[in-house]
Amino acid sequence: MKLRRIRSGDKTTVQALGPNGWVAVSDAALQSSIKSGLCGPMTWTENIIEFLALPPAIRADIESAVASVDPSKLTPCVILPFEPRSCRDFMFYERHLHDAARGFVRKFWPRYMPLVHLYEIISSKPFPAFRPKKLWHREPIYYMGNHLAFITDDDQIVQPPYTAALDYELELGFVLARGLYNACPDEAEAAIGGFVVFNDISARDLQFLEMQSGFGPQKSKHFCNAISSTLVTADEILPIWQSLQGFVKINDQLVSQPTSGGARWSLGDALSHASRSERLLPGEFFGTGTFPGGSGIEIGRLLEVGDVVEIGIEGIGYIRNHVVR
Repeated sequence: MKLRRIRSGDKTTVQALGPNGWVAVSDAALQSSIKSGLCGPMTWTENIIEFLALPPAIRADIESAVASVDPSKLTPCVILPFEPRSCRDFMFYERHLHDAARGFVRKFWPRYMPLVHLYEIISSKPFPAFRPKKLWHREPIYYMGNHLAFITDDDQIVQPPYTAALDYELELGFVLARGLYNACPDEAEAAIGGFVVFNDISARDLQFLEMQSGFGPQKSKHFCNAISSTLVTADEILPIWQSLQGFVKINDQLVSQPTSGGARWSLGDALSHASRSERLLPGEFFGTGTFPGGSGIEIGRLLEVGDVVEIGIEGIGYIRNHVVR
């Protein structure tokens, strides 16, 4: 099921996409077989995370009823599908790590590129400095982002004054519908409520310096993140999440078509690791890390003020944002 959240006046409404358009889930619930059992405040009609946490049978009844409900007549102001309770971003893709590191050298230290090129031709291997550290092979690694800096489709990306190397990163994002603690991979995967398109926006010139400090990224990442206004429930995406087709357009020109294949870890492995001796709550948000070829540093096309960047994943949605000073 594809979901979104809209605001009309001071009212927030969760909508589901039906065959004829967007339908309020509250209207679908009243048409469903569960209507006689509905009682008390239905706060899940305003909150996607609560809707995702409903028992599967109730959600299935509502989904079936969506087709028989007329589309909403509300004038939509589409907003974030949910407010993330936290943000953890993993690094699943070794090829992205290689290609991004090569892009950093090409952009910031071009005099070393002949040496890199010669080594990789002779050895048929990535340059040693481009390979992940041992910990990457042992466990899913991640950084903590700023969950208060999320924007969605049609919002502006404001380029910070401290960077001249603004970049996009196409990722698959996912959110918990149920809490976890010391979860096994199967239990952890079953707690995923839905998936969105995630743009992990980066200031590349500052990122390298911050990571060389011995800590993780800070101001290079925390100023802005973007997720699609549409969310697709986990039952539709989990079986195919490693074969998703993505795209990146800049100023309506297609510049990349990354895919989600080749992940080092499963989603269950990643969430199980994150839940070790740590309570995870509904609404906490995660990213897979950048799809190979899904960032400008890899393909040599960073963002500039005035650009319109659009990233998307087929079957989930897209995010289109205008870069401003």
